Amino acid sequence: MGFFAWIFVGLIAGWIAEQIAGREHGLITNLVVGVIGALIGGFLFGSLLGFRYDEGFNFATIASATGGAVILLWIVGAMRARNSMS
Repeated sequence: MGFFAWIFVGLIAGWIAEQIAGREHGLITNLVVGVIGALIGGFLFGSLLGFRYDEGFNFATIASATGGAVILLWIVGAMRARNSMS
């Protein structure tokens, strides 16, 4: 995928993850969460679970990036809750 495709997938995945997690972020945060989520999702779904899909802009890339972004938001939320308890 090209640079602009990564940004577009990151924005979409970050926004969807924000809606799923029930959070309120800005455009830049959605982009960062989505791109990092794409890395996490690509690793989890591709390497660990063995799913193979064509690279490029398609449903599978958005779904894996969104899954990774939701996981990222869950981890960040758990760490914040843990820090607020201490």
